[in-house]
Amino acid sequence: MGIVGLPNVGKSTLFNALLSKQQAFAANYPFATIEPNVGIVPVPDERLAKLAKIVSTTKLVPATVTFLDIAGLVKGASQGEGLGNKFLSHIREASVILHVVRVFTDSNVIQTGSGVATEDYLTIETELQLADLATLERQQQPKGKIEKADEIRWSSVLKLRSALESGVSARSVDLLPEEVEAAKELFLLTGKPQMFCLNIAENEIQSDKGRVSSFVNGLRKHGIEIQEGDCVTICAKIEEELAGFDQTERLEYLQSAGIKQTGLETMIGAAYKQLGLMSFLTAGELEVRAWTIPVGTLAPEAAGVIHTDFVKHFISAKVCSYVDFVELGGWKGAAEKGKVRTEGKTYMMREGDVVEFMIGK
Repeated sequence: MGIVGLPNVGKSTLFNALLSKQQAFAANYPFATIEPNVGIVPVPDERLAKLAKIVSTTKLVPATVTFLDIAGLVKGASQGEGLGNKFLSHIREASVILHVVRVFTDSNVIQTGSGVATEDYLTIETELQLADLATLERQQQPKGKIEKADEIRWSSVLKLRSALESGVSARSVDLLPEEVEAAKELFLLTGKPQMFCLNIAENEIQSDKGRVSSFVNGLRKHGIEIQEGDCVTICAKIEEELAGFDQTERLEYLQSAGIKQTGLETMIGAAYKQLGLMSFLTAGELEVRAWTIPVGTLAPEAAGVIHTDFVKHFISAKVCSYVDFVELGGWKGAAEKGKVRTEGKTYMMREGDVVEFMIGK
Protein backbone atom coordinates (compact mmCIF):
# COMPACT_ATOMS: atom_id res chain seq x y z
CA MET A 1 0.00 0.00 0.00
CA GLY A 2 1.40 3.39 -1.02
CA ILE A 3 0.24 6.23 1.25
CA VAL A 4 -0.21 9.37 -0.87
CA GLY A 5 -1.80 12.79 -0.58
CA LEU A 6 -1.11 16.51 -0.44
CA PRO A 7 1.42 17.78 2.11
CA ASN A 8 0.17 18.14 5.70
CA VAL A 9 -2.87 15.88 5.38
CA GLY A 10 -1.60 13.47 8.07
CA LYS A 11 0.25 10.83 6.04
CA SER A 12 3.33 10.58 8.23
CA THR A 13 1.24 10.81 11.41
CA LEU A 14 -0.81 7.89 10.12
CA PHE A 15 2.35 5.99 9.26
CA ASN A 16 3.73 6.55 12.77
CA ALA A 17 0.56 5.07 14.17
CA LEU A 18 0.75 2.11 11.80
CA LEU A 19 4.20 1.25 13.08
CA SER A 20 3.30 1.96 16.71
CA LYS A 21 6.43 4.04 16.94
CA GLN A 22 7.92 7.21 15.47
CA GLN A 23 9.62 5.86 12.36
CA ALA A 24 8.35 8.46 9.94
CA PHE A 25 9.36 12.08 10.30
CA ALA A 26 6.12 14.02 10.79
CA ALA A 27 6.74 17.75 10.45
CA ASN A 28 4.46 20.69 9.91
CA TYR A 29 5.80 21.73 6.52
CA PRO A 30 5.84 20.27 2.99
CA PHE A 31 8.47 17.73 1.87
CA ALA A 32 9.56 16.66 5.36
CA THR A 33 9.50 13.12 3.96
CA ILE A 34 11.92 12.66 1.07
CA GLU A 35 12.49 8.92 0.83
CA PRO A 36 9.54 6.55 1.25
CA ASN A 37 9.51 4.95 4.68
CA VAL A 38 8.60 1.28 4.63
CA GLY A 39 6.56 -0.36 7.37
CA ILE A 40 5.43 -3.96 7.70
CA VAL A 41 2.21 -3.96 9.69
CA PRO A 42 0.43 -7.01 11.17
CA VAL A 43 -3.14 -7.66 10.04
CA PRO A 44 -5.41 -7.80 13.13
CA ASP A 45 -6.68 -11.37 13.50
CA GLU A 46 -8.47 -12.52 16.66
CA ARG A 47 -8.49 -16.10 15.39
CA LEU A 48 -4.82 -16.67 16.14
CA ALA A 49 -5.12 -16.31 19.92
CA LYS A 50 -8.07 -18.73 20.00
CA LEU A 51 -6.17 -21.30 17.96
CA ALA A 52 -3.12 -20.89 20.20
CA LYS A 53 -5.14 -21.88 23.29
CA ILE A 54 -6.35 -25.04 21.59
CA VAL A 55 -2.90 -26.23 20.45
CA SER A 56 -1.07 -24.90 23.54
CA THR A 57 1.42 -22.54 21.95
CA THR A 58 2.45 -18.99 22.76
CA LYS A 59 3.92 -18.09 19.36
CA LEU A 60 1.52 -16.23 17.06
CA VAL A 61 2.57 -15.07 13.58
CA PRO A 62 0.00 -12.82 11.85
CA ALA A 63 -0.28 -11.91 8.19
CA THR A 64 1.21 -8.54 7.24
CA VAL A 65 0.70 -5.62 4.87
CA THR A 66 3.61 -3.44 3.76
CA PHE A 67 2.98 0.32 3.70
CA LEU A 68 5.06 2.94 1.91
CA ASP A 69 4.92 6.47 3.36
CA ILE A 70 5.41 8.62 0.26
CA ALA A 71 6.15 12.34 0.50
CA GLY A 72 3.40 14.85 -0.23
CA LEU A 73 2.46 15.50 -3.83
CA VAL A 74 1.52 18.98 -5.05
CA LYS A 75 0.03 20.46 -8.21
CA GLY A 76 2.68 20.21 -10.91
CA ALA A 77 4.26 17.04 -9.48
CA SER A 78 4.09 15.33 -12.88
CA GLN A 79 6.35 18.14 -14.17
CA GLY A 80 8.76 17.78 -11.28
CA GLU A 81 7.25 20.36 -8.92
CA GLY A 82 8.22 19.66 -5.29
CA LEU A 83 10.43 16.71 -6.25
CA GLY A 84 7.31 15.25 -7.85
CA ASN A 85 8.99 12.97 -10.38
CA LYS A 86 10.88 11.20 -7.62
CA PHE A 87 7.75 10.80 -5.51
CA LEU A 88 5.73 9.50 -8.47
CA SER A 89 8.34 6.80 -9.11
CA HIS A 90 7.86 5.58 -5.54
CA ILE A 91 4.13 5.14 -6.12
CA ARG A 92 4.93 2.67 -8.92
CA GLU A 93 6.24 0.28 -6.28
CA ALA A 94 2.84 0.06 -4.58
CA SER A 95 0.14 -2.49 -5.44
CA VAL A 96 -2.66 -0.28 -4.11
CA ILE A 97 -2.78 3.49 -3.55
CA LEU A 98 -4.09 4.73 -0.20
CA HIS A 99 -5.22 8.33 -0.58
CA VAL A 100 -5.10 10.26 2.69
CA VAL A 101 -7.51 13.19 2.46
CA ARG A 102 -7.64 15.97 5.04
CA VAL A 103 -11.12 16.69 6.35
CA PHE A 104 -10.06 18.16 9.70
CA THR A 105 -9.56 21.82 10.51
CA ASP A 106 -6.50 22.94 12.50
CA SER A 107 -5.08 26.45 12.31
CA ASN A 108 -1.77 25.11 13.64
CA VAL A 109 -1.26 22.83 10.62
CA ILE A 110 -0.64 24.56 7.30
CA GLN A 111 -3.40 23.96 4.73
CA THR A 112 -1.77 23.14 1.39
CA GLY A 113 -4.90 22.15 -0.54
CA SER A 114 -8.24 23.75 -1.25
CA GLY A 115 -9.79 22.52 1.98
CA VAL A 116 -12.42 20.62 -0.05
CA ALA A 117 -11.82 16.85 0.18
CA THR A 118 -12.94 15.97 -3.35
CA GLU A 119 -10.91 18.80 -4.89
CA ASP A 120 -7.79 17.79 -3.00
CA TYR A 121 -8.15 14.20 -4.20
CA LEU A 122 -8.67 15.38 -7.78
CA THR A 123 -5.44 17.40 -7.57
CA ILE A 124 -3.52 14.22 -6.80
CA GLU A 125 -5.39 12.13 -9.36
CA THR A 126 -4.78 14.71 -12.09
CA GLU A 127 -1.03 14.60 -11.45
CA LEU A 128 -1.09 10.79 -11.63
CA GLN A 129 -3.05 11.00 -14.89
CA LEU A 130 -0.53 13.42 -16.39
CA ALA A 131 2.34 11.14 -15.38
CA ASP A 132 0.56 8.17 -17.01
CA LEU A 133 -0.13 10.19 -20.16
CA ALA A 134 3.58 11.00 -20.41
CA THR A 135 4.34 7.26 -20.12
CA LEU A 136 1.86 6.42 -22.89
CA GLU A 137 3.10 9.17 -25.20
CA ARG A 138 6.58 7.61 -25.06
CA GLN A 139 5.29 4.30 -26.43
CA GLN A 140 6.23 3.58 -30.05
CA GLN A 141 3.86 2.12 -32.62
CA PRO A 142 5.14 -1.28 -33.80
CA LYS A 143 6.38 -1.40 -37.38
CA GLY A 144 7.18 -4.04 -39.95
CA LYS A 145 6.01 -7.57 -39.30
CA ILE A 146 3.80 -7.16 -36.24
CA GLU A 147 3.36 -10.01 -33.76
CA LYS A 148 -0.08 -10.58 -32.21
CA ALA A 149 1.24 -9.58 -28.79
CA ASP A 150 2.55 -6.26 -30.17
CA GLU A 151 -0.80 -5.59 -31.81
CA ILE A 152 -2.65 -6.19 -28.55
CA ARG A 153 -0.23 -4.02 -26.60
CA TRP A 154 -0.54 -1.12 -29.04
CA SER A 155 -4.33 -1.42 -28.96
CA SER A 156 -4.27 -1.05 -25.18
CA VAL A 157 -1.91 1.94 -25.44
CA LEU A 158 -4.25 3.74 -27.86
CA LYS A 159 -7.34 3.10 -25.71
CA LEU A 160 -5.60 4.23 -22.54
CA ARG A 161 -4.05 7.30 -24.13
CA SER A 162 -7.39 8.42 -25.55
CA ALA A 163 -9.05 8.02 -22.14
CA LEU A 164 -6.34 9.86 -20.23
CA GLU A 165 -6.36 12.72 -22.73
CA SER A 166 -10.04 13.17 -21.84
CA GLY A 167 -9.32 13.07 -18.10
CA VAL A 168 -10.33 9.45 -17.42
CA SER A 169 -8.04 7.33 -15.24
CA ALA A 170 -6.65 4.02 -16.52
CA ARG A 171 -8.57 1.92 -13.99
CA SER A 172 -11.86 3.10 -15.57
CA VAL A 173 -10.94 2.14 -19.15
CA ASP A 174 -12.80 -0.83 -20.62
CA LEU A 175 -10.07 -3.11 -21.97
CA LEU A 176 -10.28 -6.64 -23.31
CA PRO A 177 -8.75 -9.30 -21.00
CA GLU A 178 -5.69 -9.67 -23.22
CA GLU A 179 -5.28 -5.88 -23.33
CA VAL A 180 -5.42 -5.75 -19.52
CA GLU A 181 -2.53 -8.21 -19.37
CA ALA A 182 -0.54 -6.24 -21.95
CA ALA A 183 -1.12 -2.97 -20.08
CA LYS A 184 0.37 -4.32 -16.86
CA GLU A 185 3.90 -3.83 -18.17
CA LEU A 186 3.20 -0.09 -18.48
CA PHE A 187 2.91 0.23 -14.65
CA LEU A 188 0.34 3.01 -14.92
CA LEU A 189 -0.32 4.86 -11.67
CA THR A 190 -4.03 5.40 -12.29
CA GLY A 191 -4.43 1.74 -13.19
CA LYS A 192 -3.78 0.74 -9.58
CA PRO A 193 -6.68 -0.03 -7.20
CA GLN A 194 -7.26 2.71 -4.64
CA MET A 195 -8.53 3.23 -1.10
CA PHE A 196 -9.34 6.41 0.78
CA CYS A 197 -8.51 7.44 4.33
CA LEU A 198 -10.50 10.49 5.45
CA ASN A 199 -8.48 12.08 8.26
CA ILE A 200 -11.02 13.58 10.67
CA ALA A 201 -10.74 15.82 13.72
CA GLU A 202 -10.44 14.47 17.26
CA ASN A 203 -13.95 15.61 18.23
CA GLU A 204 -15.45 13.57 15.37
CA ILE A 205 -13.96 10.22 16.36
CA GLN A 206 -17.32 8.70 17.38
CA SER A 207 -19.12 9.71 14.20
CA ASP A 208 -18.02 10.51 10.68
CA LYS A 209 -21.06 12.83 10.30
CA GLY A 210 -21.79 11.51 6.84
CA ARG A 211 -18.33 12.42 5.59
CA VAL A 212 -17.88 9.15 3.70
CA SER A 213 -21.17 9.41 1.79
CA SER A 214 -20.50 13.09 1.12
CA PHE A 215 -17.04 12.29 -0.24
CA VAL A 216 -18.32 9.41 -2.40
CA ASN A 217 -21.19 11.47 -3.80
CA GLY A 218 -18.82 14.38 -4.44
CA LEU A 219 -16.55 12.20 -6.58
CA ARG A 220 -19.50 10.68 -8.42
CA LYS A 221 -20.48 14.19 -9.53
CA HIS A 222 -17.09 14.28 -11.24
CA GLY A 223 -17.76 10.95 -12.93
CA ILE A 224 -15.54 8.97 -10.54
CA GLU A 225 -17.28 5.85 -9.25
CA ILE A 226 -16.09 4.57 -5.86
CA GLN A 227 -17.83 2.65 -3.08
CA GLU A 228 -18.25 3.63 0.55
CA GLY A 229 -16.47 0.39 1.42
CA ASP A 230 -13.33 1.84 -0.22
CA CYS A 231 -13.24 4.59 2.42
CA VAL A 232 -12.20 4.59 6.08
CA THR A 233 -12.52 7.53 8.46
CA ILE A 234 -9.67 7.86 10.91
CA CYS A 235 -8.21 10.44 13.27
CA ALA A 236 -4.51 9.95 12.62
CA LYS A 237 -3.56 12.09 15.60
CA ILE A 238 -5.53 9.98 18.07
CA GLU A 239 -4.35 6.74 16.43
CA GLU A 240 -0.76 7.88 16.87
CA GLU A 241 -1.42 8.54 20.57
CA LEU A 242 -3.18 5.19 20.97
CA ALA A 243 -0.16 3.47 19.45
CA GLY A 244 1.79 4.46 22.55
CA PHE A 245 -0.75 2.85 24.91
CA ASP A 246 -0.45 -0.70 26.20
CA GLN A 247 -3.20 -3.19 25.35
CA THR A 248 -5.18 -2.55 28.55
CA GLU A 249 -5.11 1.23 28.13
CA ARG A 250 -6.11 0.91 24.47
CA LEU A 251 -9.09 -1.31 25.32
CA GLU A 252 -10.21 1.08 28.07
CA TYR A 253 -10.14 3.99 25.64
CA LEU A 254 -12.10 2.11 22.98
CA GLN A 255 -14.74 1.09 25.52
CA SER A 256 -15.09 4.63 26.86
CA ALA A 257 -15.45 5.95 23.30
CA GLY A 258 -17.92 3.23 22.34
CA ILE A 259 -15.70 1.95 19.54
CA LYS A 260 -15.24 -1.75 18.72
CA GLN A 261 -11.88 -1.39 16.97
CA THR A 262 -9.53 1.41 16.10
CA GLY A 263 -9.63 3.09 12.72
CA LEU A 264 -6.21 1.63 12.00
CA GLU A 265 -7.42 -1.92 12.55
CA THR A 266 -10.35 -1.31 10.22
CA MET A 267 -8.06 0.21 7.62
CA ILE A 268 -5.44 -2.57 7.74
CA GLY A 269 -8.11 -5.24 7.34
CA ALA A 270 -9.68 -3.35 4.44
CA ALA A 271 -6.25 -2.92 2.83
CA TYR A 272 -5.63 -6.68 3.00
CA LYS A 273 -8.90 -7.34 1.17
CA GLN A 274 -8.30 -4.56 -1.36
CA LEU A 275 -4.99 -6.20 -2.23
CA GLY A 276 -6.96 -9.32 -3.16
CA LEU A 277 -5.43 -11.34 -0.33
CA MET A 278 -6.72 -13.92 2.12
CA SER A 279 -5.29 -16.07 4.89
CA PHE A 280 -5.12 -19.76 5.59
CA LEU A 281 -4.08 -20.90 9.06
CA THR A 282 -1.73 -23.47 10.49
CA ALA A 283 -1.89 -24.47 14.13
CA GLY A 284 0.66 -26.62 15.94
CA GLU A 285 2.70 -26.73 19.12
CA LEU A 286 5.49 -24.66 17.58
CA GLU A 287 3.32 -21.78 16.38
CA VAL A 288 -0.01 -20.55 15.07
CA ARG A 289 0.38 -18.64 11.82
CA ALA A 290 -1.71 -16.82 9.22
CA TRP A 291 -0.27 -17.37 5.75
CA THR A 292 -0.99 -14.87 2.99
CA ILE A 293 -2.18 -16.00 -0.44
CA PRO A 294 -4.10 -14.36 -3.31
CA VAL A 295 -7.82 -15.14 -3.45
CA GLY A 296 -8.31 -18.14 -5.76
CA THR A 297 -5.06 -19.95 -4.88
CA LEU A 298 -5.02 -23.74 -5.26
CA ALA A 299 -3.77 -26.00 -2.47
CA PRO A 300 -0.32 -26.86 -3.95
CA GLU A 301 0.52 -23.16 -4.48
CA ALA A 302 -0.65 -22.41 -0.94
CA ALA A 303 1.68 -25.11 0.37
CA GLY A 304 4.46 -23.45 -1.63
CA VAL A 305 4.08 -20.31 0.47
CA ILE A 306 5.35 -22.36 3.43
CA HIS A 307 8.19 -23.88 1.42
CA THR A 308 8.76 -23.75 -2.34
CA ASP A 309 9.56 -27.49 -2.52
CA PHE A 310 6.06 -28.26 -1.21
CA VAL A 311 4.52 -27.38 -4.59
CA LYS A 312 6.40 -30.15 -6.39
CA HIS A 313 5.98 -32.72 -3.63
CA PHE A 314 2.37 -31.92 -2.68
CA ILE A 315 0.23 -35.01 -2.01
CA SER A 316 -2.90 -33.68 -0.30
CA ALA A 317 -4.18 -31.22 2.30
CA LYS A 318 -5.98 -31.97 5.53
CA VAL A 319 -8.49 -29.13 5.88
CA CYS A 320 -10.90 -27.96 8.58
CA SER A 321 -12.82 -24.70 8.76
CA TYR A 322 -11.71 -22.33 11.51
CA VAL A 323 -15.18 -22.36 13.13
CA ASP A 324 -15.31 -26.15 13.33
CA PHE A 325 -11.70 -26.37 14.55
CA VAL A 326 -12.42 -24.02 17.47
CA GLU A 327 -15.85 -25.40 18.35
CA LEU A 328 -14.64 -29.00 18.35
CA GLY A 329 -11.35 -28.40 20.15
CA GLY A 330 -8.81 -29.07 17.42
CA TRP A 331 -7.94 -31.77 14.90
CA LYS A 332 -9.01 -34.77 16.98
CA GLY A 333 -12.44 -33.43 17.90
CA ALA A 334 -13.08 -32.15 14.39
CA ALA A 335 -12.08 -35.48 12.84
CA GLU A 336 -14.39 -37.40 15.20
CA LYS A 337 -17.31 -35.26 13.99
CA GLY A 338 -16.38 -35.71 10.33
CA LYS A 339 -15.37 -32.07 9.89
CA VAL A 340 -11.86 -32.73 8.56
CA ARG A 341 -11.57 -33.14 4.78
CA THR A 342 -8.76 -34.46 2.58
CA GLU A 343 -8.36 -32.23 -0.46
CA GLY A 344 -6.27 -32.70 -3.59
CA LYS A 345 -4.37 -30.56 -6.09
CA THR A 346 -7.46 -28.88 -7.54
CA TYR A 347 -8.79 -27.62 -4.21
CA MET A 348 -9.20 -23.84 -4.10
CA MET A 349 -8.27 -22.48 -0.69
CA ARG A 350 -10.88 -20.64 1.38
CA GLU A 351 -10.46 -17.81 3.87
CA GLY A 352 -9.84 -19.22 7.34
CA ASP A 353 -9.03 -22.80 6.32
CA VAL A 354 -6.99 -24.53 9.02
CA VAL A 355 -4.61 -26.77 7.08
CA GLU A 356 -2.00 -29.48 7.39
CA PHE A 357 -0.27 -30.32 4.11
CA MET A 358 0.79 -33.86 3.27
CA ILE A 359 4.13 -33.61 1.43
CA GLY A 360 6.11 -36.42 -0.24
CA LYS A 361 9.83 -36.74 -0.79
